[in-house]
Amino acid sequence: FDAAVDPAVAAIKLENSHVAGRANVLVYPDLTSGNTGYKSVQQTSKCIAVGPILLGLRKPVNDLSRGAKVKDIVNTAVITAIQSDL
Repeated sequence: FDAAVDPAVAAIKLENSHVAGRANVLVYPDLTSGNTGYKSVQQTSKCIAVGPILLGLRKPVNDLSRGAKVKDIVNTAVITAIQSDL
């Protein structure tokens, strides 16, 4: 995570990378990891975080936490609608 979002760390760990340290999408191996990661980023950065976004299913399905706010629900619904059009 640090090398993905922190240019100073990325310069040490991945010195020849053109994208390291500038991530705007994070990919996790499962729903639990994704939820933990996205909530951590959302809470510490105070940014708009949408997710977890589930990929690879036959139909668009995404997850909302029990603590989702109206803005979270709307953003997730928009992403799901976009996925259904692909």
